[in-house]
Amino acid sequence: MNENLICRHTFNAQRLVDSYPPKLYDTNKKIVYQSACPPGSTFSGELVFSRWRAMPFPNILSFSDSQTEFHQQTGYFGYEPSNQNTNQVEWYLNFAHSDLFCAYGGSLFAQDEMQVAEHPVLGSLREALLDAGIQPLTVEAGEPTPVLICGVERRCEIATNPNAEEGRPFGLYGNNFGRATAKAIELATKPLNPPTITNIIAMEAPSGGYGSYSQEDIEYILATAFTGFSAARIESYSQLKEPIVIIHTGFWGCGAYGGNRVLMALLQLLAARLAQVNRLVFHTGDTTGSQAFATAQQILNQDLAPIGSSVEVSTLVAKIHAMKFQWGVSDGN
Repeated sequence: MNENLICRHTFNAQRLVDSYPPKLYDTNKKIVYQSACPPGSTFSGELVFSRWRAMPFPNILSFSDSQTEFHQQTGYFGYEPSNQNTNQVEWYLNFAHSDLFCAYGGSLFAQDEMQVAEHPVLGSLREALLDAGIQPLTVEAGEPTPVLICGVERRCEIATNPNAEEGRPFGLYGNNFGRATAKAIELATKPLNPPTITNIIAMEAPSGGYGSYSQEDIEYILATAFTGFSAARIESYSQLKEPIVIIHTGFWGCGAYGGNRVLMALLQLLAARLAQVNRLVFHTGDTTGSQAFATAQQILNQDLAPIGSSVEVSTLVAKIHAMKFQWGVSDGN
């Protein structure tokens, strides 16, 4: 057993839903659930829940031609299933709260709540964990403890883009979801039959900073991402002998938490290389996001560690700190 593993638990999906139906307080969330999981629905497979202590970085990072591939993808998570005949294991980030999925039943609709709405068994998982006394924490005592969940059914797709004709002139992100009419929610929700399967990395970014990022902030963010990505690699190797490990992410911690887009992208790129994952797919959202991601790549490849170099990780952190990245402002959701 890996010394950084806090716990690992396996749950039968059907028994989870039967024994722990999700607690939904918002009317619109109930509409989504009824569409995705109509009466008589069956849930397949098992969920594997694991929680991990922060892992120490390697002392040296070598940048060679065979390191992690970085792919930019415009838009947001589509959860497109990979070719099942390959040995790819794909993971998607959950931009988590420290208390995992704590707001899934209310009217808020940020990235975490979107993911639970489209993967409804996650609500049942939270209720089962609480009932069993298993702590669903992604941060404990000030230290990151990322959570991984394998084998989650995605049972619907929810359109969040602005569409006045379908009753969502401002989209459904954040507080707009709770304000939308029942008809708008019905039109936005497309059941998936059969469901697809998603693997999830849930980790919380720091929030509420002001001015320049401290070196401690940078080390904390890097440690969180490195631990989550490394745990995904470990779990992938428990599924396949020689997996191609792919992580899908985006501007983690840059919405309600007010993170700096370039810095948060840069530290995830660095964490992916430190964790030796095969591919990082960065979903940039729009043109502005693509520009921020390009800047992060340029800093990593030209200013910090050109291909072929070997650099001490502590030196990389110090160089990033010296760039004086500034905290942004919460988007209010």
